[in-house]
Amino acid sequence: MSAVVVAPIVDVPPRTAVVLLGTGVVGRALLTLLATPAARSLRLVGAANSKRQHAFAGGVVAGEIAERLSKGRDGRENASLLAALDETGAERKVVIDATACAIEASRHAEWLSAGYHVVTANKALAGGQLSGWRALQAASANGSVYGDAATVGAGLPVLSTLRRLRQCGDSLLTLEGVFSGSLSWLFNQYDGSRPFSALLRDARRLGFTEPDPRSDLSGEDVARKLLIIARNAGFSLGSEEVEIESLVPEALRALDTKSFLERLEELDKPLLQRQEAASANGKVLRYLARLNQRGRARVGLFEVGPEHPASRLSGTDNQFALTTTRYHATPLVIQGPGAGPEITAQALLGDVLAI
Repeated sequence: MSAVVVAPIVDVPPRTAVVLLGTGVVGRALLTLLATPAARSLRLVGAANSKRQHAFAGGVVAGEIAERLSKGRDGRENASLLAALDETGAERKVVIDATACAIEASRHAEWLSAGYHVVTANKALAGGQLSGWRALQAASANGSVYGDAATVGAGLPVLSTLRRLRQCGDSLLTLEGVFSGSLSWLFNQYDGSRPFSALLRDARRLGFTEPDPRSDLSGEDVARKLLIIARNAGFSLGSEEVEIESLVPEALRALDTKSFLERLEELDKPLLQRQEAASANGKVLRYLARLNQRGRARVGLFEVGPEHPASRLSGTDNQFALTTTRYHATPLVIQGPGAGPEITAQALLGDVLAI
C-alpha cells in the first residue's frame, strides 16, 4: 500500500491586506462591508480605536473586531499594525483611516512615502494647511494611492469627475453647493415653525451631526471640503483664504460639549431673525460653499430664491454645481445623499477595491 503524501499547508500571501483605524459609526459600517462577498479579495489584519488595537497578519474576522478590542490592553501605536501589514507579504498594503483625528491624518504622507496606500474619510490633512496638501502630492509620486472619495460628499463622484474633466483638458471656473449633509438636513427642515435647537437635537439623535454639533455648525468641515475640491481643481488655496461664517455664537464656542448642548436655545433667536428676513424676501436659507474664478472662497449662510437648485434639496442631500470651460452655459450638477455611515463606508471600500 503506497504512502499517502500530504502536501504542506502554504499560507498564500493575500494580494491586498488592510488595517482599519477608527471603529466609530463609519468604521463599524465598514467592518460590516468587509464581512460581505464584495470584500472577499481583502484580508483584514488589524484594527484600532482611540485606545486599543488588535493585529494579526494571518487575518482577523471583521465581526470579531469589537470583542478583540474590548479584551485588548490599553495602548495605541501604529507600528504593530504596519508590521502586520508587512508580515503578510501582500502586493498591496492599505491603511484605512476612518477617524476624524488630525494626528492620524498628519501621518498620511509618511505612510504613502513608505509604500502603503491610504484610503480615508479624514479631511484634516488634505483640507488643512496647504503644506499638508503639497506633502500628500509629493508622497504619492512613488505610486502609492491616496483614496479620498469619502472625504467629499460621502462618496458622491465629485473628485473622480473633476479629475476626469481635468485629464481631458477642462478647467474648473466656479463652484457652488451644499457640502454638508447635516447642514443640508437642518436648513431643508427649518422654516421657523420649530426652534432651530429642536431640529438640531433631532439631527444629532439621528446621527446626522457629529457628537459635538459645533463641528458642523462652525463651517470648518464645509471649508475643508471646499479646499479639497479646489486644490484638486488646481487652485493653490490656503486654509486661511477661505472666509467662514460660523453659526455658533461667540459665547458658546469655548464651552465643553455638555455645556454647549445645555445652551442650544441660544442659537434660536439669531437664526429665526435670518429666517424671517429670508422669508420676507421670498427666499430660504441654505448653508453654501462658493468658489469664484479668481479663487475667492467663502462658506456661510445665504438666502436663495426658488429658482436656485439648492432651494429644492431634501433630506441630507449634498449638491455640487461645477462650472467649467466646457460646462459653461449650464453647470454640471452632482447631487445625492451626503451623510450616513453606510454610504461613507461604501466609498472607503470602493477606493480599496479600486486600488
